[in-house]
Amino acid sequence: MQDDELEKIKQRKLAELMKKMSGIKGGFVTQTPSEPVTLTDENFDSFISSNRLAVVDFWAEWCAPCRMLAPVIKELAKEYAGKITFGKLNVDENPKTAMKFGIMSIPTLIVFKDGQPVDMIIGAVPKRQIEVRLNRYI
Repeated sequence: MQDDELEKIKQRKLAELMKKMSGIKGGFVTQTPSEPVTLTDENFDSFISSNRLAVVDFWAEWCAPCRMLAPVIKELAKEYAGKITFGKLNVDENPKTAMKFGIMSIPTLIVFKDGQPVDMIIGAVPKRQIEVRLNRYI
């Protein structure tokens, strides 16, 4: 019986510790995820303001260059986890945010530092070219 109680206490303490270490703040994980975060008009501002360095991929389902860039963004999110948070915003489903930033061509990547846009990359450019630009801000 005592072993059961001890095990329950251990499990509860472990769960509390895991919750503390997960770093959840404002609905977003403060430690940068290794996958791009799906963004919407509703969560965009919170995402940008809660990440020191973020890259947002403005894209659309029908856009062939966007589909070519998608695996590169996924790789970069994994490689830069802990340094840069990546998000993806579908411009067809979220026109308000796309208009706010004057997105006229897709794919467009916007780099945000401390909530402010600091760089923009337009088109399906090679991974190395994106890395060179991102490394300026790390």
